[in-house]
Amino acid sequence: MTDGPGDIAASGCWLEDEKHRAYLVRDARWALDFFDASPRETDGFHTLDLAGKPLAGGVRELHVTTRLVHSYALAQMAGRKDRARIIDQGMAYLWQGHRDRQHGGYLWAVDGDGVTDGTKLAYGHVFVLLAASSAKMAGHPDADRLLADIAEVLNRHYWDEEHGLFRDEFTRDWQPFSTYRGMNANMHGVEALLTAHEATGEGEYLARAGRILNFFIAGQAANENWRIPEHYDENWQPDRGYAGNPMFRPAGTTPGHSFEMARLLLQYWDLAGRPDAEMPTHARALVERALADAWNEERQGFAYTLKFGGEVDNPARYWWPVTEAIGALAALSKLERRDSDETWYRRLWQFADSCLIDHSRGGWFPELGEDNRPAATQFAGKPDIYHALQADLLPLAPGLSRTAEALSETRPLA
Repeated sequence: MTDGPGDIAASGCWLEDEKHRAYLVRDARWALDFFDASPRETDGFHTLDLAGKPLAGGVRELHVTTRLVHSYALAQMAGRKDRARIIDQGMAYLWQGHRDRQHGGYLWAVDGDGVTDGTKLAYGHVFVLLAASSAKMAGHPDADRLLADIAEVLNRHYWDEEHGLFRDEFTRDWQPFSTYRGMNANMHGVEALLTAHEATGEGEYLARAGRILNFFIAGQAANENWRIPEHYDENWQPDRGYAGNPMFRPAGTTPGHSFEMARLLLQYWDLAGRPDAEMPTHARALVERALADAWNEERQGFAYTLKFGGEVDNPARYWWPVTEAIGALAALSKLERRDSDETWYRRLWQFADSCLIDHSRGGWFPELGEDNRPAATQFAGKPDIYHALQADLLPLAPGLSRTAEALSETRPLA
């Protein structure tokens, strides 16, 4: 890429600026080219190093497979039908590799020799729903089969109707082994439910997404100065002392998730007919709190986690909170133009362009060191295309919801 994300001096909104929109298209195309090396010769996907070469090891994790299907389905709808083979390979491997023929549900990690981790996580299963729904909108012939199966699994094992939330984890044969409940799986559950609603028109998906959002935002964030507790006990009370997997279940609060939840809240609000005037106000409160708490003024980027009072806990700076902040700010700007949102939107793209986007090979570096150069303390290679591709594609769609439909109509990547 030779051109930057936009003209700093340009007046108006970058979302409508042709130079910026062309930049988003170029970045998306280049990322798609990079991750085109993901498919294995026979089944599943490789994890790629920074140069786009397969890393050693044969483990295929569920969230990686599903996110690639979702991402390339979006790309196909946006005009890149030449990448359909990645959707085909991912859909086949979800059904033949990850699907547990013995006990039902989907296995977290498998390799060519069998199961490496049979844990049944809500986090992985809601991504199956996301992949199936996006594949359906892209017209994949196996989407309905996968959608029916994952909907039944989620209903039977994960959905807690009393509380209107997803439970988290089981053994391979569906025995509960902890009382843990979490925000992260429910947040991605909202993403998947909204996509399933857009794909099928079924109102139950939308209703469930609304119940989850109401609990975590109106019920939790509103009482926590617009920070969302991540971890809960079996009675859905915040567990402030919990510290689990440092990437998927870190201690404290995660500002990047506030950006995601704000965008999803606006998507839900739009799909539901804009019923509650407070929802955009709540979305803005989440975004503005996370920007104020987590932005690193000296080096830029966002701290990964915070303590409950807003102080930085883990200062590591990853790519995905930047992409999610871009998506949230784009959504707010579509709803209401504010100079402060435009300033932040430009600042984030300029930072991404200078430090996170790999202008030599495509894709985004996942982590930065103190010198703002790529680091590798948490991630090996480039984990996936999912977050960065959505940062490119969401601003290209005109509305707050039905992005896939809009991309199918405008085909910006063709």
